[in-house]
Amino acid sequence: MARRKIPFFKSWAPEWLVKIILFSMTLPGIIIFFLPLTNINAAAGYYGCEPADIQFSVALFYAGYVGFYSLERRFFSFLAAKEYFLLFTTLQIVACLICYFTREVDILFPIRFMQGMLFAGNVNLSLTLIFTRLSSERGREISFSVFFGILICALPFNNLITADLIDSYNFNIVYKTAIFSYLPGLIFLTLVMSNYRPHVRFHLYKLDWQSFAVFSTILVLIGYITIFGQEYYWLEDQRILGSVIGIIVLVGISIFRQQAIKRPYIDLQVFRYRNFKIGLLILFVMYICRFASGITNNYFAAELHLDPFYISYINVFNLSGIVVGVIIACCMVLQKKRIQYIWGPGFLMLLVFHALMYYSFDVQADEFNYYIPLFLQGLGVGLIMVPTIIYIISSVPASIGPSAAAVALAIRYFGFCVSIALINFFELFEKSRHYNAFQDHLSAVDPAVKSFLHTQTAKLMARGMLEDHAVKASNKLLVGRMNMQNHVRFAMDYYEIMMWLLAAALLLIFLSPYLNRTALYLKSRRLSPA
Repeated sequence: MARRKIPFFKSWAPEWLVKIILFSMTLPGIIIFFLPLTNINAAAGYYGCEPADIQFSVALFYAGYVGFYSLERRFFSFLAAKEYFLLFTTLQIVACLICYFTREVDILFPIRFMQGMLFAGNVNLSLTLIFTRLSSERGREISFSVFFGILICALPFNNLITADLIDSYNFNIVYKTAIFSYLPGLIFLTLVMSNYRPHVRFHLYKLDWQSFAVFSTILVLIGYITIFGQEYYWLEDQRILGSVIGIIVLVGISIFRQQAIKRPYIDLQVFRYRNFKIGLLILFVMYICRFASGITNNYFAAELHLDPFYISYINVFNLSGIVVGVIIACCMVLQKKRIQYIWGPGFLMLLVFHALMYYSFDVQADEFNYYIPLFLQGLGVGLIMVPTIIYIISSVPASIGPSAAAVALAIRYFGFCVSIALINFFELFEKSRHYNAFQDHLSAVDPAVKSFLHTQTAKLMARGMLEDHAVKASNKLLVGRMNMQNHVRFAMDYYEIMMWLLAAALLLIFLSPYLNRTALYLKSRRLSPA
């Protein structure tokens, strides 16, 4: 074992234990990241709000993570690593405790944003310490892959472990579980870490709180517009219009400020590098297509009437695909494969997934038909995620690598929000279009409609229902069938759009020869991945 040069941990602690502890400290935060999305309806019912409010609570966590990422480094300079860990972990436990006891979304929202800030500190310090203990590029890239593999596994993994809890208890039980999951790591840190400080203690003055406030406000407004825009009819509503104007003004202020100050919050020089911008575009497209899998889960629940347990079990195939994809991608990065050879198969897997799902959507289906598509979707995401972020960071000089990582994190947040906005918009638009089309073609004299109504009425009367009640119930069943068809057609139309988007991404990848001018490697040992 290599001699440790930076004694953050006591000498008796074995290296394998240190790495396990550091990775374990990131797990509870990753779990509570997408926790409300595990069962939106249960969460909305518990807090007495709309499903959009629950989506916004996730966006707030994400916004806190993105906004605080660049400011967090100053706290690492101010506090010893042990003090830092204990403080931020204790605050995260307190935040989970508040989420456990409250039933008011007005309290939940600011707490979720704070949880995102605390998550940024916890993750960045954990991975910085891991990177400083890994002298080889190989070890850093493996650690990078493990972290992001865990991160993209969060949603299907949360569904798997919380389905039984949410069904048996109130929704807030998941926050109590998160509290207890923090305790082992907290105890180990107290026993194993030393009070070593890597450099002279710098006081917390001249913190760029102004840039943090402006940047975070922009992020929150983006989340607000994309999640609630469809519900409020976009720019017809004064709140949405005011938010758009606010974003334009704040973006202008932020750009002017970053160019004027000596040490910018995010160095805008990163946008001068062509491959950096290509990497951002690839990451953005992948995130939009990644969250389209939520339509598949809604289809399982609404049309196939699968319960949350069974849906979580089906998503094990998706989870397996992600794990396999991350492992393959990590091996290809270590072998210095061309980025086109990694992106190409990844986007091809996503294209095949959307194509298979397009032809598999129906009002009646066998769930076995969806095992392979879900695996392919996970495989595609796993192949693309880690190499893309390494590519983005590698495409700029090491001195501005943290700014590149921060921008990549912001693009992931933007992709998450835009995917929600697109799904909300196309769901309403496509369902309305197909409903009107059905109304134009269906009438009381249509032979198929008459046959359906007659059959359903006869069945209901055979079971003892009065004739006039049976006729009304048959009409409701017809409307229910129409709604099911509307949802299926919406899912098919949306996945068709995703197929065209993925095809365009594949063309960009294979027709851009300059992509391979960026070598995939992490240049800095002290770079915290975003």
